[in-house]
Amino acid sequence: VQLQASGGGLVQAGGSLRLSCAASGRPFSSYAAGWFRQAPGNEREFVAAIDWNGFNTYYADSVKGRFTISRDNAKNTVYLQMNSLKPEDTAVYYCAAGGRVRTLVAGSGINYWGKGTQVTVSS
Repeated sequence: VQLQASGGGLVQAGGSLRLSCAASGRPFSSYAAGWFRQAPGNEREFVAAIDWNGFNTYYADSVKGRFTISRDNAKNTVYLQMNSLKPEDTAVYYCAAGGRVRTLVAGSGINYWGKGTQVTVSS
């Protein structure tokens, strides 16, 4: 599975962005998927995850109530809607896919990583 993230950019604090992660190569519907981010000088951290059928979602405390993860298996795409953005959300955002959502949330059991997309939030 190849993952391609897009949708990053520069936005003012309080604004919104929607990231997309398009999968190709194998059926994406059998994988859990998620988003991670890495800010300069920091380790990569979990942001959000969704199970293979979209029934269960998980979020980092720092983004709960502001970010929404969703997926469209017919389009082999996972989305991250980011609202009420803050300067501390500035990071490179990566999408990932793995067999089990709980291990993906823990940052393990990740089979595939996409290249990142830069999100910059100005104050």
